[in-house]
Amino acid sequence: MKLPLPPGSFDAYLFDCDGTIVDSMPLHYKAWKRALAEWNCDFEERRFYAWGGMPIVEIISTLNKEHGLAMPVEVVAHRKENLYYEMLPELKAIPEVVEHIEARHGEIPFAVVSGSTRDSVIASLTTTNLLDRFKAFVCAGEYKNSKPHPEAFLMAAEKVGIAPGKCLVFEDTDMGIQAATAAGMQSVRVPPPWERSNH
Repeated sequence: MKLPLPPGSFDAYLFDCDGTIVDSMPLHYKAWKRALAEWNCDFEERRFYAWGGMPIVEIISTLNKEHGLAMPVEVVAHRKENLYYEMLPELKAIPEVVEHIEARHGEIPFAVVSGSTRDSVIASLTTTNLLDRFKAFVCAGEYKNSKPHPEAFLMAAEKVGIAPGKCLVFEDTDMGIQAATAAGMQSVRVPPPWERSNH
């Protein structure tokens, strides 16, 4: 499967990380299930994918409200991250996206714009040997408004010094695509695991 790019020339690529550069969504979901099970909190898989790009603490706070629970946000967030790190050896990059990274690496700057923590993003990219490809990072806790708000993408464009209209965004979630559009950027949608052919 080839990922088609929109027409036009772009001076920077901005990438979401989880589910876009790395096929980490299934691992993140396993980590969530295990962390939340310790608090008898359910989290449906469909819901997890729909909330893709939502910062970890927002997910826990929202589940607390919905289920009438009082899970300690920081404790659960930390536990979930640690469970994810334990599964990192299983992590693979998404070949269709890596193809575009390799094609333009060294020609234009790349940035990562993520709802995950910087530690998590760096761990994922280190595992897949892609960390050195990226010039800038905008991660959870580094912006006020999370996707679908355009703030994080606009920050990334500023960090790489390229006008928003000349940036192309790679994203796997609706919230991410909406954020890119709101930032005045074109985007490429990376299909979820079940739509990508298994290599």
